[in-house]
Amino acid sequence: MDGFYLIPANSKRSLLIFGLFTKFDLILFGIGLGISLLLVMFVPLTNTWITVAAVLPGLITGFLVMPVQYHHNVLTGLIAMYEFFTTRQKFVWRGWCSTDEQSNAK
Repeated sequence: MDGFYLIPANSKRSLLIFGLFTKFDLILFGIGLGISLLLVMFVPLTNTWITVAAVLPGLITGFLVMPVQYHHNVLTGLIAMYEFFTTRQKFVWRGWCSTDEQSNAK
């Protein structure tokens, strides 16, 4: 290849389970599904709202571990948004002329 080395675009996906999930994602989803399964088995599902409430933990955790573009999944996107809005943002000027600036104030 003439001395060039190409890194495959999906090299980080090989570190994930099924190319999509981390261990934490699968544990979180498993806990949500387990709670939903227990609620469906032991709660009398006589009402539509009770049925929705029983299935809700599995749906919520499934939504959180769903892969999205530009982030690993919805959970990491929400964590990034939370950290952006709750931490102090400090932007340091590092432009091409940062060392050439001189104060002209008198």
